[in-house]
Amino acid sequence: MNLHPGAIAEHEASQPRARGQVRVTSKRRDGRSVIDDLAMSGSMKLLFPRPSGDALDAMLINTAGGVTGGDRFFVEAGAGPGTTLTLTTQAAERAYAARGETAGRIETHLSVAADARLNWLPQETILFDNMNFERGLTADLDSGARFLMVEPLVLGRVAMGERLRAGRFRDRVEIRVGGRPVYLDGVALTGDVEAQMARPATMNGARAVAALVYAGPDAEAWLAPMRRLMPETGGVSLHSPGLLTCRIVAPDSFALRKALIPAMRLMNADEIPRPWML
Repeated sequence: MNLHPGAIAEHEASQPRARGQVRVTSKRRDGRSVIDDLAMSGSMKLLFPRPSGDALDAMLINTAGGVTGGDRFFVEAGAGPGTTLTLTTQAAERAYAARGETAGRIETHLSVAADARLNWLPQETILFDNMNFERGLTADLDSGARFLMVEPLVLGRVAMGERLRAGRFRDRVEIRVGGRPVYLDGVALTGDVEAQMARPATMNGARAVAALVYAGPDAEAWLAPMRRLMPETGGVSLHSPGLLTCRIVAPDSFALRKALIPAMRLMNADEIPRPWML
């Protein structure tokens, strides 16, 4: 049976959709970073592991188990004056196969005060065949703020024999300092993703990739140490005295973690969130 566009839209709208939203901000109290504002709803939750230092650690949990067509998730986080806020995820995010034209979407908005630091360190996002997934991240930094971002992406799990023959993925990251854009990155994959990534000019058959970005007054000092850690398939650039960017590709997610974790430790005072440990 062929459905006309209106019927397709009505059918899609009738399907169960996951919704989730979290908001957390930090403040300084008694020499420590603590929760200032907190709100949670739907399928997105936050847990706060027992602190080991003066930073506030938060762990995102998608209780829906992944993202598929029509799902909507929103994350809002802010590091207040004099605080350090680190966010990670309990597990890898999964962008599952989706029916219809409506994409699943995760939207993230981050803000960092002038003398604060925010670490955005989610675990891998795994793309599955026939996914329809979009995500966007915006980070607004006051002048003098520090921001570390890691975004790992896995194009099907090699050990599971997964292949990406069809699907759609769109990603956009924007970082602003004092209201001025300093970093803008976008990815758009449509159709046979595996074939596209097999080309020498893209990933030459690699199945995992990560972007690491650090914005802060001391970014230039990390250029040489970061370059010493890079594998053959990784590179680091200093776009300005306040912005360091890194890209690493690897044959699979395990190899990516082995290359990425030392870089994360270097850039974060030898600390990584517990879910990241190999």
